[in-house]
Order: sequence, then C-alpha cells, then structure tokens
Amino acid sequence: MDQIDKAILRTLQSDASLSQRELADKVGLSQNACWRRLNLLRAEGVIQGETIRLSQEAIGLGVTVFVMVRTRFHSREWLGQFREAVLSIPHIVDFHRLAGDYDYMLKIVAKDMNAFDGIYQSLISKIELDTVTSYLSMEAIANNRDMPV
Repeated sequence: MDQIDKAILRTLQSDASLSQRELADKVGLSQNACWRRLNLLRAEGVIQGETIRLSQEAIGLGVTVFVMVRTRFHSREWLGQFREAVLSIPHIVDFHRLAGDYDYMLKIVAKDMNAFDGIYQSLISKIELDTVTSYLSMEAIANNRDMPV
C-alpha cells in the first residue's frame, strides 16, 4: 500500500459518497487509475464495504452503555452460544473479547435506561454469565473515528 492508496482510504473514510471522478480528483489520479486501485483494495480486503454513519441521538438512541462481562466458561461451544446470543440483539453494536480482568466488552445503544434494562434482560435470558458490570457513557468525546492510514 503506497501513499496514493492511503490517500484514497483517508478520503473515502471521510466521505464514501464521492463519485470515482471526485475521488480521483482529490487524490490526483485519472479516473481509470483510481478505479483500478479501488478494485485492488477491495480484492485485498482492505475496503470491506461502504456504509453511512447515523446520528445516534437523531434516531432516538440517546443512551450508550459499555457492558463488561466475566464468565466461568471458556469452551468453543460456550463462546459460540454467547456469540449467537449477542449477535441476535441489534442494540449491541460492538462486541470484543478481551485480555485482562474482564473477558468481553459490549457496546449497547438504547433509547433510555428502561430500554437498556430490557436489552440486558434479553441477553441474560439467552446465556449464563458470571459477572456483568455496566458503565453509562456520559459523553462520546470521540466516536467511530477514521482508521489512521
């Protein structure tokens, strides 16, 4: 990946709605050269899709809670069941396996605390967990930042 590829990636991260002509102009390439590079970046798995970012508050999801999970179970079978339970709940928008004091971290978005409690109740009805600790986000200072390329 050279500096032009990195310029393409930085530009697309800030505005994926650009036409190929606009993108090519911004990174100093011909439209055909830009198209070839985009196709190669997609084929190599560097670009994994194109999405839009939504305003969480504008769509009525004003609460963000980080949920830390500790479990007694560490088998592949249990992890498969846990993964299935978590991924079945659309309000869980991030899901990480961790090293350290906790085993997993979930980022949950909800309308309000009552809605969060319903999401939490749904999760614990699907899978047995040992310790669950929730942290309410007071403010997103930096959220969904672009990847540093």
